[in-house]
Amino acid sequence: MNAIRPIRILGLDPGLRKTGWGVVVVEGARLTHVAHGVIAPKDSLPFSERLLVLFDAIAEVIALHAPDEAAVEETFMNSNAQSALKLGHARACCLIAPARAGLSVAEYAATVVKKAVVGTGAADKAQVGFMIRRLLPTAGDTTSDAADALAVAIAHAHARRARRYAA
Repeated sequence: MNAIRPIRILGLDPGLRKTGWGVVVVEGARLTHVAHGVIAPKDSLPFSERLLVLFDAIAEVIALHAPDEAAVEETFMNSNAQSALKLGHARACCLIAPARAGLSVAEYAATVVKKAVVGTGAADKAQVGFMIRRLLPTAGDTTSDAADALAVAIAHAHARRARRYAA
């Protein structure tokens, strides 16, 4: 019989002020919470240093929790071009840090993440947080940023399972 190897997934919800992260283990259909948190560089730092803090903190999370794969939420289109550009820089840190560690990195639209966790792509942050508390009870109360990151990890777990069954 073929045993299913547990896979550790790092989910990242990019933001320049607050980047959420969450680590889950998926083994077959079973999801287990490992850890979660928020990276919040000081607003008073120069932009380049805030990005460096973000990159280094993600690298630390990877070193500490040894994920096998990573998943990042895609950026929604913002009407403020300057804000969108800055968010893109933060998102780049979320893509490059795991890639530099040798992890494959998947990307998911926010609607896909919400649908995977809540059942509808139009869910709000409160609904996502509620479902994270139900799906991962050992995660306890999470901030919306950490809950979103855990949701990204769960969406990736579901997508992996769907790809495996389609093969």
